[in-house]
Order: sequence, then C-alpha cells, then structure tokens
Amino acid sequence: MPLPSRTWSGRLLDAAAAVLPGVRRVRAQKNPFARAWDEANRTALASGRPLWVALGDSMTQGIGADDVDGGWVPRVNARLDPPFAVLNLSASGARIADVLDHQLPRMLALPAPPALVTVLVGANDMLTPARRRGTADRFARLLAQLPPGRSVVATLPRGNTAARAVNALIDAAAAEGRVHLAELRGPALSPVRGSLADDWFHPNDVGYARIADLFEAPVRAAAR
Repeated sequence: MPLPSRTWSGRLLDAAAAVLPGVRRVRAQKNPFARAWDEANRTALASGRPLWVALGDSMTQGIGADDVDGGWVPRVNARLDPPFAVLNLSASGARIADVLDHQLPRMLALPAPPALVTVLVGANDMLTPARRRGTADRFARLLAQLPPGRSVVATLPRGNTAARAVNALIDAAAAEGRVHLAELRGPALSPVRGSLADDWFHPNDVGYARIADLFEAPVRAAAR
C-alpha cells in the first residue's frame, strides 16, 4: 500500500522520536500493526463472510493501543453478533487524498460491495494551513464514492474553518440518509486526560474504548 510522501510534520515527528521515548515507542508500532492487519485482511478476504471495510489513518490502525486488538475497530466488531470479517485498508499517516487514491480503489475492486464501510480520516490534513487547502473538495469526492446507507463517517473534532467545512458535508450526507454519522465533535472525546498514548497524540486503550463507544450505535444502524 503506497504511503504518503514525507513532509514537514513527518520530519518533526522524526526529530521528536530521537529525544522522546514515548514518541519512539508509539512510532515503533507502525510496522508491526500494519503487518498484523495485512495478515488479518488475507484471512478476512478468504472467509466468505460479510466484509467491514475500514478506511482511514493511524487511528483506524489502532496505533497507541497496547496491541492491535485494543483499537476501536476490533473493539466495536467484538460487540457485534455476528461480527464482520474486517478488511482494514487504513494506513498510518494517511490523509483524505490517500483514502481517495489508494484505499477506495482497493475497496471498489472487491468482487462484491462490502456490507459495511467506516471512515475516520482528516486529522493529518488539519496539521498545517497548507494541508487544509482543498480538504472539503476532497472529502466531498470521498463521500460520493461510499456505499449509501452502509457507511459510517466520523466528524472531525477540530474547530478550524476547514474542519467545519468537512463536518458540514458529513452532516448533509447524514441528513440525506447517505451515511451514518459518528460524532467526534465537541465534548465527545473529553476528557483528554488519561486517554492519550505515550506520544500525547494518539489514543491509548482508554481513548480507543471511548471512540468505540461513539462508533457502536452508527455501526449497528448501518449494519441492519
């Protein structure tokens, strides 16, 4: 799976990892978690069971949790009866454009449409003003390609202009019944204290349990 090109934020994280043990520990999860999901994806595709396709960035990989099963996707799936076969196409560092260019084409190439699609992406697009340019247009293209009625899309918790524009698109799609909304705005993810991993950026197990709680109801609604 192609990954985003290196950027200012990537270099900044490299510098932080050189001096901060917590950042190093969390960053070290990237390759093992990706390998675990690749193996799980092969099993899911061979299972013949209804597929849940998870699109997004490191938060859908579960980076920051104690292990892969501590992420919000496995937590929600474990609550379902029966659970889905999960095809996790997310990638650490992914932005909206990466979902459009790399993850969606893999989903659309499946022999049959997935039973459920979830989208949690956009945090990496909000890191700098330059990245925010064009985010609403890209997110509109993403929403247009999701299976109507079977997709759950998370709002962006940031309060800047670009995030509000993206959230307005998600609100409109939800109002039209095209997607189900997982609400991450406002107090949804509070309190932050005790919910972050050692890098103070990604969720830890407590944070992912909270995100799973926010996704569970819309996932159940989309899966009916």
